[in-house]
Amino acid sequence: MKTKNLHNILTLTTIFILLISSCHAKSSKHSVKHLRIDLRHIDSTGNFSKYELLQRMTHRSHQRMIHLTRRISNLAHIESGQELGAQTDAYLGTGEFVMDVGVGTPSLSFPGIIDTGSDLVWTQCKPCVRCFNQSTELFDPSKSSTYKQLPCKSDLCKALPASQCGKTNNSCQYAYGYADLSFTQGNLSSETMTLGSQEFKNIAFGCANNNSDGFPQSSGLVGLGRGPLSLTSQLGFKKFSHCFASLDLKKKSPMLFGSLVSINASAATASTQSTPLVQNKEFPSFYYLSLLGITVGTTKLNIPSSTFALKSDGGSGTIIDSGTTLTYLQPKAYNIVRKAFVSQTKLHVADGSTTGFDLCFKATSNTTFGVPKLILHFQGADLDLPESNYFIHDKDSGLLCSTIMPSFDSAIIGNMLQQNIFVIYDIAKNILSFAPTQCEKL
Repeated sequence: MKTKNLHNILTLTTIFILLISSCHAKSSKHSVKHLRIDLRHIDSTGNFSKYELLQRMTHRSHQRMIHLTRRISNLAHIESGQELGAQTDAYLGTGEFVMDVGVGTPSLSFPGIIDTGSDLVWTQCKPCVRCFNQSTELFDPSKSSTYKQLPCKSDLCKALPASQCGKTNNSCQYAYGYADLSFTQGNLSSETMTLGSQEFKNIAFGCANNNSDGFPQSSGLVGLGRGPLSLTSQLGFKKFSHCFASLDLKKKSPMLFGSLVSINASAATASTQSTPLVQNKEFPSFYYLSLLGITVGTTKLNIPSSTFALKSDGGSGTIIDSGTTLTYLQPKAYNIVRKAFVSQTKLHVADGSTTGFDLCFKATSNTTFGVPKLILHFQGADLDLPESNYFIHDKDSGLLCSTIMPSFDSAIIGNMLQQNIFVIYDIAKNILSFAPTQCEKL
């Protein structure tokens, strides 16, 4: 009898210790109060001329806009044609900024494109059925002591837009499609990830072994959207921020999480303003803003605020996005803005179609541009932009081109318009704050 009681006590003690260990493992990723990650531009390692950079950025940006706005506006319903085929609320699988993510134990570093427009974190894995070329070796889960496949009954598996149970081990097999027909498929798993100098346990990610070719100069994506699978949601930080350095520079751009998210007064060049983040139930991962109007020069343009508003069916609206380079406006709004720039700029209009831009002026290196001011009016905040954020000059071609373009339906605030602006996403309070800042000083 005593032996049986002792056995029961030992069993209960063991279970208790395991429960404590399990809770600690699950909560350890939340124990870090802050995090800094330095981003780099996706073309920073290439030997491109400025003209080539413009072409590459505008091409990626335009393709991203097409598929995003078509998806939101239901202008196109594209079937992926894959075995698990289901199109997600995510969109084009390319972006402009990359972070290095350490995966596994021992940790191996992989470059992942950051994307505020999707949720899933994933990297290419062995064994690979179909993989695109990447600069680093593929992640091999068999060589990591902390790799685990998640069961198909897990909450995060259920959060996927398309998944199925493995035939032999009941694991969660995912399919994540993007609106340009790029896709990733594999096993939803958990791993220890190293971000900056910090280690986080039990981060769910896609161990991808069947992928399209739409993710150049990376090994996968880092979703920063509002859904439960995103990196921000899993880390448990209620705030994150980024400050994109000028795209003319090859300097790194800081991304901050948690208690580090505060605007450096010595680097800021103007006061901080805030505007509400708007949620779209149809597309919950995106960060929407209330854009109310636009000023060019000294003239508040005659554009009804309803032009930029989110519709009851989830269409239109205004999104702030890390992965789109250019800024896009609804056609009616864009035509009015374009006309205002043409009438107020004392330069000759030029053909910039070879670069992909719609509005360009002839401008030699010695020209004083005299471009009119651009102010975006949001609910509770006015974003007064420097000229370099909405016009870009290429000395070789002698073109000065607007980085604002027409979309199909939705407005997209791209990352070039966000240059040298410290942007804070306060998820807990549902607020976006910003202040003009010299990002390279952070």
